[in-house]
Amino acid sequence: MVTKKKILVAPLNWGLGHATRCIPIIRALLAENFEPIIASDGEAYALLLKEFPTLTFIELPSYKIKYAEKGKHFKLKMLWDSPKILKAIKKEKKRTKVLVKALQLDGIISDNRLGVYSKKVPSVFITHQLNVLTGNTTWFSSEIHQKIIKKFNECWVPDVVGTPNLSGKLGHVKKTDLKLKYIGPLSRLEPKELPKKYDLMVIISGPEPQRSMLESKLLIETQKFSGNVLFVRGKIEAEQHVCKEGNVEVYNYMNSVQLEKAFNESTLVLSRSGYTTVLDLAKLKKKAFFIPTPGQYEQEYLAERLADEQLVPYCNQEDFKIEMLAMVSAYKGFADFESTVELGSLFGLFQGK
Repeated sequence: MVTKKKILVAPLNWGLGHATRCIPIIRALLAENFEPIIASDGEAYALLLKEFPTLTFIELPSYKIKYAEKGKHFKLKMLWDSPKILKAIKKEKKRTKVLVKALQLDGIISDNRLGVYSKKVPSVFITHQLNVLTGNTTWFSSEIHQKIIKKFNECWVPDVVGTPNLSGKLGHVKKTDLKLKYIGPLSRLEPKELPKKYDLMVIISGPEPQRSMLESKLLIETQKFSGNVLFVRGKIEAEQHVCKEGNVEVYNYMNSVQLEKAFNESTLVLSRSGYTTVLDLAKLKKKAFFIPTPGQYEQEYLAERLADEQLVPYCNQEDFKIEMLAMVSAYKGFADFESTVELGSLFGLFQGK
């Protein structure tokens, strides 16, 4: 009997995007007869445990990322938190070293966990941020990030290589010696022809306190909406809770199967402009309205770029009013950014190919 090769899959717990886009990777590993072992913390860990309850799970040190309450303090808060983030990276490096030996790993796939790699086994880094936008310090943060990426054998970018593309300058660099592979839009969702049940789907995730601040605002605003609203709070809890407030059906969270159905049953999506959400909406060819997280350069850049290309409108969190959704009709919405990359073909790295 051939023993299955063990691959550690380690998404960062920063919102739910890193975890959700690892779902198709984990599914592909299982389909190719590998044994995925999942390593994360917090809500990312909880979400994947609900998706893959029979797999082995390892808890990693938390980066303890929290956003500033005011967008203008975002960079200052991240700088303030950087010592504890660096401490967590140091801890996960040590933990990875132990895991490689103890579990006899054959490979590592890290989605933005900077310390999860090994010189002993092939290690892959997944990111759409080759350039890390931090305002006037972008050159420095990008250089540091690319230096870390070089410690990995390959870097998989969930986007297409040419134009048009989804990540713009985030995921594309002019000259580099990074070993890049563009693997196409990575989404756990598939488009389906389903009758429309909801006029608006609201989906939120991301670190606190900004997640709760947006939730409070949108629960008030959606009461003024004339159609049927599905509101997914993005809170991974032990049990799923559903309640109805007027025309708004509120879920604390949904699993992948429920989300895929809900997206396909919805006419319009209102959400953050996080990159994983962009990937999902592109895959499903959806119309959307974005509210970027205040002060988060990456989300603000994506929202501005997609609005400039007449794909999706956006506004600042404090300015949002439900009437603004009328703007969507003047925008094209997402086209499908097709990928020719079969995920299974990427795993040759772990078989010495």
